Amino acid sequence: MLITASNLSKSYGTNIIFENVSFEIAEHDKMGFVGSNGAGKTTLFKVISGEEPSDGGNFYIGKNVKVGYMKQNSSFSSENTVLSEMLKVFEPLKKTEQELEDIVLSLETGEGDRSSLIAKQAELTEKFAAEGGYVYKSRVRSVLLGLGFNEEEFSYPIDTLSGGERTRLLLAGLLLEKPDLLLLDEPTNHLDIASVRWLEEYLSTYDGGLIVISHDRYFLDKVTNRTMELENGKLACYKGNYTKYAKLKEEQNLYLSRVYENTTAEIARLKAVIEQQKRWNREKNIKTAESKQKIIDRLEKNFEAAPTEQKTIHFSFKPKRSSGNDVLFAENLSKSFGSEPVFKNVNLNIRRCERIFLLGSNGCGKTTLFKILLRELQPSSGSFNFGTNVDIGYYDQTGAGLTPQNTILEEIQNDFPKLSLTEIYSACAAFMFFGEDVLKTIDSLSGGEKARVALIKLMLGGYNFLMLDEPTNHLDIASKEVLEKALSEYDGTMFVISHDRYFINKLANSIIEMSDGGIKRYDGGYDYYLEKSASAAPTTEKTTDSLPKSGGDTRYFAQKEYAKKKRKLESTIKKSEENLTLLEKEISELKTQLEKPDVATDYTKMMEINEKIEKLTEKYDETFFALDEAETELAKLNNA
Repeated sequence: MLITASNLSKSYGTNIIFENVSFEIAEHDKMGFVGSNGAGKTTLFKVISGEEPSDGGNFYIGKNVKVGYMKQNSSFSSENTVLSEMLKVFEPLKKTEQELEDIVLSLETGEGDRSSLIAKQAELTEKFAAEGGYVYKSRVRSVLLGLGFNEEEFSYPIDTLSGGERTRLLLAGLLLEKPDLLLLDEPTNHLDIASVRWLEEYLSTYDGGLIVISHDRYFLDKVTNRTMELENGKLACYKGNYTKYAKLKEEQNLYLSRVYENTTAEIARLKAVIEQQKRWNREKNIKTAESKQKIIDRLEKNFEAAPTEQKTIHFSFKPKRSSGNDVLFAENLSKSFGSEPVFKNVNLNIRRCERIFLLGSNGCGKTTLFKILLRELQPSSGSFNFGTNVDIGYYDQTGAGLTPQNTILEEIQNDFPKLSLTEIYSACAAFMFFGEDVLKTIDSLSGGEKARVALIKLMLGGYNFLMLDEPTNHLDIASKEVLEKALSEYDGTMFVISHDRYFINKLANSIIEMSDGGIKRYDGGYDYYLEKSASAAPTTEKTTDSLPKSGGDTRYFAQKEYAKKKRKLESTIKKSEENLTLLEKEISELKTQLEKPDVATDYTKMMEINEKIEKLTEKYDETFFALDEAETELAKLNNA
């Protein structure tokens, strides 16, 4: 175990952040950490890292376990350049390297005892090689490039970097230090898709523990094998990545709701029996009433309330009118700032009801293209036109469309003066701004709250063409899912910049990839784009079946071992699928029994059935994980 926590609690004044929090992180655990904004995830990270003390409970960290903590927004500064700051991680190796250079110089000049110098050189060379001395500079370069820094930026002073760039640099330093446990708070926030994919690969094979707070569900699915959720001050741990956690959580809530309903009904029935027995008021009736009351007391003692739904936003986008079939046509658009080209050769033809997502690396000009289409910038060359009856609604990820000094109420009244106060308050309530919340000024709001105000304005505008620049950036997972649902039901046209691949997968019917040479369109979702863009990229030719060729015997036995592993995995998959079908049938039959009137009124029978369902559900989960592991191993074997 790297760390063990039991019954941790933390409060600020009377505000309880969390209590009775217990969990363990083992050496190779990759733990996703989810929960709504403000649930206390970052506070728990501060406790784990030692930045803040807990108010109660016990926390143990293994001997010599090194913890690395990356915060969401880094404020560190340094006069060093990007490269020199990263090389500081390897000061011991640089010292050894200097010692070796000094020995070589002494041997060349004949200074000192030659045999002693050679012995020392051999010792240091072995140590230098064992600790990665010959590869540390290439490691630094690889990590910096992977996280989106280019070669030119290696020489930039850190004090000239933006906040997002400094956060990326802090992440790079942590990855190079390779602590035993990584605590990462929203590590993908300032990364483009290429960098996120690089980070996924890196963390998937990271030889240490990981806890990552992230609203990027695709990233969590790729990197994590366990999930913990902080909700209403309580922590729960689940096996599996985000998608598996979501499925288990849904099943758990359904089960708890059913138990709650059945127990509530049983208590009501017993109370009715007690009232009846009291009315008869004989000795036998009194004893029966007392007996029934003991059952009620026992039920109420172990009674768990039904899971409460988290408050979340609820809205829909409804265009006031339909546009023509041709929404946007652009021909040979290009943009340069001075002598620096941003993009060129952009040709677009967007038709009504298309959901097009614009992808590309940071700095390739995606937002600049949007600004040109909104007529906030002039193109350097090319032209564009919008079709008939196109009403544009724009979401700016920076919140530039909001006036800082305005209250929420004023912000909406200024844009929609014909709306009544009742209509404005109703719209705000749909986005979880209640009562006096609407009197808060824009500059006092969090990033997520500003995003919700911008979404209110989009919803009220009745636009038929939505241009959205990173709409999920400041939203928690629950809010993202509501936005996905609203956009999936929207019957207008969408042009969206996003690096949220889960979000893209849910909504996109076309992907446009933007690069230095122009754009390329893929008429499908994100997975289709990945497949086609990967097949278009140059690849290294593989040998047949990816098996070694070192002589006939080696080839024969390698093929035999390959076939054996494949048969075993395919057998496991087949058996697991058959078992899952049988288990689903058994669970379904038992749930049907619970709905029968004679069972619903028989508490003992009901509890017996619930216990059977619980055991079968556990077996189902175990079988599901075995199936998933086998499918993953088979995919690796086939792609090896």
